[in-house]
Amino acid sequence: MAKINIKGPIISNQQQWIYDWFGIEATSPAKVSNVLNGIMTNEDLEIEINSNGGDISAASEIYTAIRTYDKGNKKSYIVGSAYSAGSVIAMACECDMSPTAMMMVHKVSSGAQGNSNDMDKMSKVLQVADQTIANAYIGKCGMSMKDALKMMSDETWLTAQQAKDRGLIDGIMFENAPTVQLNNSFGNMIPQEI
Repeated sequence: MAKINIKGPIISNQQQWIYDWFGIEATSPAKVSNVLNGIMTNEDLEIEINSNGGDISAASEIYTAIRTYDKGNKKSYIVGSAYSAGSVIAMACECDMSPTAMMMVHKVSSGAQGNSNDMDKMSKVLQVADQTIANAYIGKCGMSMKDALKMMSDETWLTAQQAKDRGLIDGIMFENAPTVQLNNSFGNMIPQEI
C-alpha cells in the first residue's frame, strides 16, 4: 500500500524546497505526484490528512491527482485538522475522520491594492474561486451550490459527526471498535505485604 501524507500547509511546487530546507512539514502537488508516479498497478493508496490549508491552486491540483488515481483503491483519513484547502483534498475520495479531528470550510481570501476598479475585480475573482472550491463539496455529497457557498460563508467548523451528517466524510474512525472497559478488581491491586 502506498501512502501520501497531506501534512502542514498546502503550498506551491516552487515553495517546497524552502520548507524542506528548514525541515518544516508541508505538502505540494509535486510531492504528491512523486508518490503517485512511483505506485505500481493494483496498489492501494492511503492518504493521511492533518493540514490547516493553504494555496487553493495547489489544493486543486492535489485533489485532481487523487481523484483521478485509478491503479487501486484509495481512502483518506483526517487525523487532526482538515481546514480550508485541506478540507478540499479530503473530498477527493472515500474519507474517514478521527473522532478527535476537526474540519473547517470557509470562503477564499486574498489581498488586493489599487483603485475601486481593482477592488471590484478582486471581489469577482474571489466569487469565482469560491464556486470552484464549492464544487469539491458538491461533488462529494451532492449538496447544492447555494448550500455549499452558505457553509463556506458561515466559516463552518465541523466535528467528525457533523461532517458525516453533512455527507462530507464517509465514516468516523474507530466507530465500530470495541469500547474500552474499566475494571475495579482486587486482583489488580498490589498485595498489602508489599
